[in-house]
Amino acid sequence: MPSSTGPSIDTITEGGLVTQVGEGQEAEETAPPVMTFGAPTAGELLAERYELVEHINNDSAGRLVWRGVDVVLRRPVAVVLRYPGGDSATEMLQAAVAASRVIHPNLVGVYDAIDEADRAYVVREWVDGQSLRELVSADGPLDPGRATAIGSAIASALAAVHATGMVHGNVHPGTVMISDDGRVVLADARTDGEDSQENDLRAVGGVLYFALTGHWPHGEAPLRGATAGHGRAALPDAVRDASGAIAAPRQVRAGVPAYLDDLTMDLLDSEIAPPSSDVLAAELNRLDVPADDHFLEPAGPLLFTADTGEEPSPLAAAGGRKVALGIAGLLAVALVGLLVGISVLGDDKGAKPEQAANPATGAPSSGESAPAAAPVRKLTIQDVRIIDPQGDRREVRNAEKVIDGNDDEGWETDTYTRAKFGNFKPGMGVWIDLGAPHTVKSVQAVLSATGASAQLLAGTKDFPSTSKGDKDLLASYQQTVIGQPFEEHDGTKMIFNGFDPEKQYRYLLFWITELPKKDSGGGYKLGVQEITVTGS
Repeated sequence: MPSSTGPSIDTITEGGLVTQVGEGQEAEETAPPVMTFGAPTAGELLAERYELVEHINNDSAGRLVWRGVDVVLRRPVAVVLRYPGGDSATEMLQAAVAASRVIHPNLVGVYDAIDEADRAYVVREWVDGQSLRELVSADGPLDPGRATAIGSAIASALAAVHATGMVHGNVHPGTVMISDDGRVVLADARTDGEDSQENDLRAVGGVLYFALTGHWPHGEAPLRGATAGHGRAALPDAVRDASGAIAAPRQVRAGVPAYLDDLTMDLLDSEIAPPSSDVLAAELNRLDVPADDHFLEPAGPLLFTADTGEEPSPLAAAGGRKVALGIAGLLAVALVGLLVGISVLGDDKGAKPEQAANPATGAPSSGESAPAAAPVRKLTIQDVRIIDPQGDRREVRNAEKVIDGNDDEGWETDTYTRAKFGNFKPGMGVWIDLGAPHTVKSVQAVLSATGASAQLLAGTKDFPSTSKGDKDLLASYQQTVIGQPFEEHDGTKMIFNGFDPEKQYRYLLFWITELPKKDSGGGYKLGVQEITVTGS
């Protein structure tokens, strides 16, 4: 008698869903030979319920994929058969059992799993459509809005899988399916001991990269068990520089929003811990909006630490590359501030309190002591970003490096043919948010070279991080100029100290108006290595 595992949800292997919709002939010609003992025929009824209609192909593991009909519920199904059954089919059947814990609209449904000893088969959902690989290969890279929607669906599916403690283990453009009615589903779970939830999340970055560029950033990594023409090995590799580093999506094609570019590259960067799958799903879902809403307009980046007051990014709470300071950084800055404060207070021990001046004569008033001034300390910069009102948003990355405490690396401009940004734009700047109004004593900028010109501006509010928002910010902040150390500054350090002691400042803008000439190679370029603010 056939043994059944009962209904479940799973995302079986690549041949399962992917090969059911148009990759059949190629797979059939390249798949390993299969046993034909007990091979089914059209019209055969399996388990007295599933009628086989048409042999579609063989998947990369040599299993037969059939289109069938559930004669009880009168719905189309896909039937994946393996010869023989028994012990050799244990992994396939266990995958169906494990996946029965997960029910999600973006995962392929499994209806039954049966072992008949001489053969075993899994009955699952039939999906009419095509894989993301087929879609991009035929029509080219997707617009940012559609790529975001697909990434959102896949991240949501992974969040459901990860919530059970399982791993998908095989996320790539060949296992991402788009049905004819627009539904996005993830197929082909293939978990083993080498897989991890982090790898699943890195793969979401790969799917976004492929959707945006048509290239796969992990082209050197073949799909386990895949035959030629199936899986990652058949995808065109990402564009790479001489060192082998991949080019960002915005360097491959125009119109990719800076935020989506950053998020994709962050997910692919092994040195940056990815967010959890539920946080990533929430963030992509937040960005999954109709194209006519212009939320993903090509000119504007979407910062995942931005809080507009309407709907803050989930990644802002979870932490990420664009968070200005991580917990460790905040603790370090707080410790420095504490030590400075202790030092200042310690120096005042034993000193006589200063007497307040008589407002009429200017002489000290006897018996009246002035309130102690707050100690000057290094202020914590809560957020930082690059302001580029006339640029194409390619240079707005890595702003967080100007407050990481390391003078050896920072943010830098592109190379321009003329000192005034090639006469293409009025300048670029580093925007600083102190988190709350403070009495500011000085601002110091450590630069990569001498000869730069800059201003320090101040403002009273934040603006959206888009080209238009940057233009509005610059126009507003130019009304408050703190200082312009164009010529006299200490080597590569610029220090601004012309602050009104009666005023408090929260938002500052280090605005670069002229670039120094490069030492070699020609052109003009500047790096801002570190910015520090002191005050109380």
